[in-house]
Amino acid sequence: MLRLNNVEVVYDNVVLVLRGLSLEVRRGQIVCLLGTNGTGKSTTLKAISGLLAPEDGEVTDGSIELEGEPIHGLPPHDVVRRGVFQVMEGRRVFEHLTVEENLRVGAYTSTSMNLDKVLDTFPRLRDCRKKLAGFLSGGEQQMLAIGRALMSEPELLLLDEPSLGLAPLIVEEIFAVLRRLNEVDGTTILLVEQNAARALDISNYGYVMENGRVVLEGKPEELRENADVKEFYLGLSELGGRKSYRAVKHYRRRKRWLS
Repeated sequence: MLRLNNVEVVYDNVVLVLRGLSLEVRRGQIVCLLGTNGTGKSTTLKAISGLLAPEDGEVTDGSIELEGEPIHGLPPHDVVRRGVFQVMEGRRVFEHLTVEENLRVGAYTSTSMNLDKVLDTFPRLRDCRKKLAGFLSGGEQQMLAIGRALMSEPELLLLDEPSLGLAPLIVEEIFAVLRRLNEVDGTTILLVEQNAARALDISNYGYVMENGRVVLEGKPEELRENADVKEFYLGLSELGGRKSYRAVKHYRRRKRWLS
């Protein structure tokens, strides 16, 4: 469904963030993109959704194809009309609008209105549909951001750190919704997530990024058994005990993966 081939992204005509990135997302799958801060995960999503320009970024090489058609260089609203919607990190709701008004904004490019379906997906939003979004809890705002995306009836949903800053119970609820969207509605999902264990639980395939490129890929069960993933993302040493991420030298990861 989605293919990135040797994509390079540059910010301010100087900073090279993505360095020949290639990956694929098959229709009907959940694909996770793992990596530490600053590896280019969010930039990858913005390159797909067309949101690089406001940050002085651009795709300078490679191709991004949706169903075999190039989409890099298209304005964001055209990408949305083709069925791709990004839920950005930090939720980004319109705080001065009500919950219902936020949701209706998401239907701007859609020919139908899925308000009742979205409210059924997130019952908490139904209870506060007339409430200003700025007064919602962090978990409710994340539900609202995802619900707003669903109003556009996306075929491909790009999610950037949906669990960031949320309580464990809310994270479980949101990931259960994502699994249901994929299994019941057939929504394809590309998921950027630092909670590697949770992301691998619901994914069909995964990629690990380092320094703007993919350094590891495979099925969830393969990644879980990889020594590097265990050590750096699941917090498990080769001896089976938990290991502090901060206790591990960065150069060791670079030397092992990029050699």
